[in-house]
Amino acid sequence: MTPYPTSQLLLRALVLLGPVAAVLATGPAGNWPPWWIVAGVAALAGAAAAAPDSQMATGAGLAVLVWWTIALGDDLTGWLLVAAAALVAAHVAGVLASYGPGTMPLDPGIARLWARRGALVLLTVPGAWAVTRLLQGDPEQPGIWVLGVATALGATVVATAALGGRDRP
Repeated sequence: MTPYPTSQLLLRALVLLGPVAAVLATGPAGNWPPWWIVAGVAALAGAAAAAPDSQMATGAGLAVLVWWTIALGDDLTGWLLVAAAALVAAHVAGVLASYGPGTMPLDPGIARLWARRGALVLLTVPGAWAVTRLLQGDPEQPGIWVLGVATALGATVVATAALGGRDRP
């Protein structure tokens, strides 16, 4: 049996711990998850860590989202930022772990590329959270969804133009 390199062990630990940290982040926000929710998320995340190219990570992420919805509903606590960071870290680690067999060490260039991508995603989280907090409780404006989709499309075009044109994995 070939041992896993340290880089793969670290990636898989992040895949496991990210969703668990995200589900536990409801605790400081006022509603600790019951043990069986944490155990279920940990089981899904553990399966995702063992097989990072499977759909188990999706299940773990959805379980976290369902728990957040049940536990806090419309409460837009700052702990959402912690949960988002944990889920993005787990996702990026899962992508990196799925690039090859578990016995293959992580390529530093690929790690830097995906770390930058994850950081770019995380840069949008505080702004989205702040705008959502500002709009919370206001009646829905008729064109808000159109504006949101147009903004997302514009950001995608800008990011594609800024980052595109190079061959990347």
